[in-house]
Amino acid sequence: MDAKQLLLTRQSTPRLIAPAPNAEQLTFLLDAAARVPDHAALTPWEFIIAVDDGLTTLADIFVEAAKQKGADDAFLAKAGKMPFRAPMVITVVAKTQAHDNVPILEQYIAAGCAAMAIQQAAFSIGLGAVWRTGDFAFDAHVHQRLSLSQQDQIVGFLYVGTPAVTAPTKPLKKGQQFARYL
Repeated sequence: MDAKQLLLTRQSTPRLIAPAPNAEQLTFLLDAAARVPDHAALTPWEFIIAVDDGLTTLADIFVEAAKQKGADDAFLAKAGKMPFRAPMVITVVAKTQAHDNVPILEQYIAAGCAAMAIQQAAFSIGLGAVWRTGDFAFDAHVHQRLSLSQQDQIVGFLYVGTPAVTAPTKPLKKGQQFARYL
């Protein structure tokens, strides 16, 4: 797939099945993420990869967090199933640090770009991915269990796998409609 086609046809793939990316594919996804704009070479990101037993661990973390918030049984059941919507979940974390020339916001954006690069890279090789956030991305218990520091922030959970169906290509949005000139 050429770059132009990728940029104009990429879309989320919410229905994912096994197999997960193999080792070579995962290396490609992570290498693509590491190529995003990164002012001062801070590499303000971390990728926490859950497959197999890791999905069970992530599910347990979600259920624990939901219990601490007083969730009902229906939501606890839902939380326990969330990581299993794909054979791999990559938690993308912004690992920010104080810097005179690189504001924290820019570091968050760089981590977000890394998440987008993973999703685009997956799409380019025939895999699927969907970027989800939700309350668990901001939950203190989830952060603690994932060994995140105080300044770290989850920017998304990337669900990655093999597309379960061939989704119809969404209509192209014309970017000019969102532009204005000074």
